[in-house]
This record gives sequence, C-alpha cells and structure tokens, in this order.
Amino acid sequence: MTTRYFFDIHNGDGQVIDDVGMLISSKADLPREVARIMSDIARDELPYDEHRGIVTVKVRDGSGKSISVGSLTFTYEVTSE
Repeated sequence: MTTRYFFDIHNGDGQVIDDVGMLISSKADLPREVARIMSDIARDELPYDEHRGIVTVKVRDGSGKSISVGSLTFTYEVTSE
C-alpha cells in the first residue's frame, strides 16, 4: 500500500511547506527520498559564496504527524592560498 508523505524543506532561506506530497510505497524508502531531495538542493541552491549551508527535510504523514527529519551540512574552507 502506498502512503502520501510530505517533505518540508528548510535551506537557510526559510521554510517551504510541501502541500502536495509524494506517494511512497514503504517507510523504508523514506531515507532514500530525503537524501535525493537534500542532494538536489545542495547541488542547485546552497549559497556556495557563503562557504556553508544547512539543508533540513522534515517528513510528515497525511495527518501532519512528523515522521522523520534529515539534515545535510555543507562547509568549505580554504586552507592555503
């Protein structure tokens, strides 16, 4: 049975609430979907000129109950010139 889960995103520019959701066939698939979302945001949206960023994805079920949360931290430091 598939269940609709919602993936709310916070990437430093504020929070984006998912009001559409995604049908997922198993809770075991949630970590892969969270990782995919975080890697897409890290690649396309993190402000690399600031040399750091945090992406957080909060997963909710259809009733609004929080199921899980994942976060990714990016840091970049120049060690020599």
